[in-house]
Amino acid sequence: MKIKSVKLRNFRSYKEEIKVDIGNLTAFVGKNDIGKSSILEAFDIFFNENKGVIKIDKDDINKSSLAEDDNEIIITVEFEELPNSIVIDSTNETTLQNEHLLNQDGNLEILKKYSNAGKEKVFVKAFHPNNPECRDLLKKTNTELRAIISNKNIECENRTINAVMRAAIWNHYHDSLQLENIEIDVTKGDTKSIYDKLQEYLPLYSLFQSDRKNSDGDSEVQDPLQEAVKQILNNAELKILLSRVATEVETKLREVACSTLEKLNELNPDIANSLNPIIPTSENLKWLDVFKKVSIAGDEDIPINKRGSGIKRLILLSFFRAEAERRITERSSPSIVYAIEEPETSQHTEHQKKLISALLILSQAANTQILLTTHSGVAVKELNFEHIRLIAQTGANKTVEEVIPNQLPYPSLNEVNFLAFNEVSEEYHNELYGFIEAEGWLNPYKTGKPTMSYNKNFRDGGTRVEQIILTEYIRHQIHHPENPNNIRFTNDQLSESINLMRDFIEAQP
Repeated sequence: MKIKSVKLRNFRSYKEEIKVDIGNLTAFVGKNDIGKSSILEAFDIFFNENKGVIKIDKDDINKSSLAEDDNEIIITVEFEELPNSIVIDSTNETTLQNEHLLNQDGNLEILKKYSNAGKEKVFVKAFHPNNPECRDLLKKTNTELRAIISNKNIECENRTINAVMRAAIWNHYHDSLQLENIEIDVTKGDTKSIYDKLQEYLPLYSLFQSDRKNSDGDSEVQDPLQEAVKQILNNAELKILLSRVATEVETKLREVACSTLEKLNELNPDIANSLNPIIPTSENLKWLDVFKKVSIAGDEDIPINKRGSGIKRLILLSFFRAEAERRITERSSPSIVYAIEEPETSQHTEHQKKLISALLILSQAANTQILLTTHSGVAVKELNFEHIRLIAQTGANKTVEEVIPNQLPYPSLNEVNFLAFNEVSEEYHNELYGFIEAEGWLNPYKTGKPTMSYNKNFRDGGTRVEQIILTEYIRHQIHHPENPNNIRFTNDQLSESINLMRDFIEAQP
């Protein structure tokens, strides 16, 4: 499965429901404390159910909603690239489409509701039959389904398989299903098994935080080998092999236990009869704990989480580069989502570029998606425009925009950095000036603006003082750094000129 979108409601700063489209690589940009990390952490809560990095609590409820007595957080994830078949009842295969568990777009949409930040209730939002004669079939037992078929004289080829009986009943009412958008509770009664089965198909989700406080017990999050263990143990062939090992060990243990109890029976039958061997099944074995101590350490056995920030990030960089190569060749690996907060942290510019390049390659591998947040203009410029989601807020309204409203009539990553990080750059200044000049708007732009003195040099060695506006002054200095006869413009002046040009372009009809 692959994430198509996420919706948040009443989660932290996201009060009104907001939908965010997710691609193979999605980078969230915006000012500090705008809500970038909240999206990544909402995913962690959704997928890892308080067993991951983030634990949901009452502080996650939107404060305005809480004041209005609305304390329900809702996180909705929509999935595409769904499995061709799925097992809901016992071992009988069916499809999500046949069970009417898909939304109107043909995708799987799972909602999790957290009342007062408590235990989640899980729903599937589906375009589902609502005719009283054939609704709620997923909640029906085998006996109840057979009764409907008998009472309505419905043809059914196999009355022992629930999926076949449901299909027969729905087919009988084909012209009057009364399909509607319905939230199906899959956490109670007979429908609980639906979500239990769906979970087996959901992607693994791994969140790497930039500001996580490291301790000896945190290696399972910060050490890439711990992440590798999760993926390796999730391999279908390896699961079968481990199950065989567990079964063989169980058999040997039972032989030892039975022999021991037989000898004890000779001495004291009452005690022997009161004892039974307790051996966990292979499904209950925690294989992750077996490899809990795996890590990468230095010559002096210093673990990663005790190294400097830059070293930890370099090792993470190498992990992603290795993963990119491995996952491209391993088509059968499970779906996984890597979420990384500020991958550029503590990294030199060149390392930032290499890391983004590695993430782009990794995102192209099958069954892999990358989510990241960044404050780095360098990182943004290494991405494609389609990867970027700009988070902004005007008053109480928050937006997460895939297509950024451009001041320029073409996608400009310099403009993205200006909007997201207030980055004022000479490159963006040149872009704006060049656009105004190309449109023939220079004279109207200069009209009415204050001027300043600029010492212009000529090829014959002569100079002349000209009165020009601030934007031209900066433009000349950018293109003629060899001229030492003028005071260098300040960052504030660069910002002022950029804003003047943006305001002018926006005002044009």
